[in-house]
Amino acid sequence: MFTTADQVSDFNKSAIEAFMGVAKLSFDTTERVFGLNLEIGKESFAEATKTAQALAEIKDAHGLLELRTKLTEASVEKALDYSRNVYEVATHTQSQLSAMFEQQTAELNKNFAAAVEKAVKSAPAGADVAIAAVKSTVAASAAAMDSITKAAKQVSNFTDASVKASTEAAAAAVKTTKTSKAK
Repeated sequence: MFTTADQVSDFNKSAIEAFMGVAKLSFDTTERVFGLNLEIGKESFAEATKTAQALAEIKDAHGLLELRTKLTEASVEKALDYSRNVYEVATHTQSQLSAMFEQQTAELNKNFAAAVEKAVKSAPAGADVAIAAVKSTVAASAAAMDSITKAAKQVSNFTDASVKASTEAAAAAVKTTKTSKAK
């Protein structure tokens, strides 16, 4: 057997480091989302105060309709901003997790290749076919993982572009509505 206590210890250290990295990223992401929510809560309270004051000053139905229109437009804009911010947090987190996964996969492949090479050196005569099959399997697995990673990045980039385009279209629609109502 070619697994030593040092290799197991190194693997365990690597796994703990990976776990700690994911835990730190989770806390950082949670902190950012809580920060966004706290900021939105403060803004909403301030906006509710202004709205209550504006409602108290309304004298007729036309004024009420104007206030409602302004509030609706402001709410849509704030919702778009909030969703954009949450999306940015999620995208950042996803890219960090992908980088961690790629790093761990590369490390695992490197360690496995080293173990195979060590096994090749201590393999009995005539094991060439089995060794070639293992090496071929390792190479095919690495290539498949590379393809999956590239495809995931392409999907992520496409999704990112689609979400940004949708958000920009929604923001443009709100601005168009504002402009047309102002005329």
